[in-house]
Amino acid sequence: MQVSDIATYARNLADADSTSFTNANLLIYLNDAYEKIVSFILGIDGRWTFDDSNFTDLNIGTATLVNGQNDYGFDSTHLEIEKVAIKYTDGKYYFIRPVDKDDYSEPLETYYPTSGIPEVYDKTGSSIFLYPAPATGSVTLAAGLKVYFKRTADTFTSAQLTTGTKQPGFVSQFHSVLAYMTALPYCLTYKKDRVPMLMAEIEKQKEGIRDFYSRREVDR
Repeated sequence: MQVSDIATYARNLADADSTSFTNANLLIYLNDAYEKIVSFILGIDGRWTFDDSNFTDLNIGTATLVNGQNDYGFDSTHLEIEKVAIKYTDGKYYFIRPVDKDDYSEPLETYYPTSGIPEVYDKTGSSIFLYPAPATGSVTLAAGLKVYFKRTADTFTSAQLTTGTKQPGFVSQFHSVLAYMTALPYCLTYKKDRVPMLMAEIEKQKEGIRDFYSRREVDR
């Protein structure tokens, strides 16, 4: 379902038009709904990790390692770090183990005082901390850090809403849930009698989404 269809669907559900339910407000509600649905999917998918199909790159990032540096920032749109790998001098990547500094009685630097090949990583805020810090000659610095992550939706822009052809990046049979979720905030203010119907349909479609994404590994 194209975004223009979702906008029309949402306005029909709310018995509104583009004057009473402006594009600006609709876009706010639509993108909020889109991110909530993607977050919902990310919470239920299995080993086949979901990623919005509108993205043109993979949900895998690399960064250059710096000799003796522990701290490496990552993008705030990365909702969850799945795996971290380090490139050894043989040019191959090897996964390292996640740890939590709260499980240690001393700072992690105490346990890994000398730079070398990172063995573990800790996440704090929007940073990954490698221990021990990488050392020149022990690892490959260029693109030496590889991170596998989950990210939020590739949300709609006002231009895309005007063009109207972009589609949500999840399975198409449930695109209409965005229309119901977009209409809901409007109806909470102006058409409260429609709210129970909208909420019931949203929950029904979310159950369908849950069934689809939690069972799609039939090849296993």
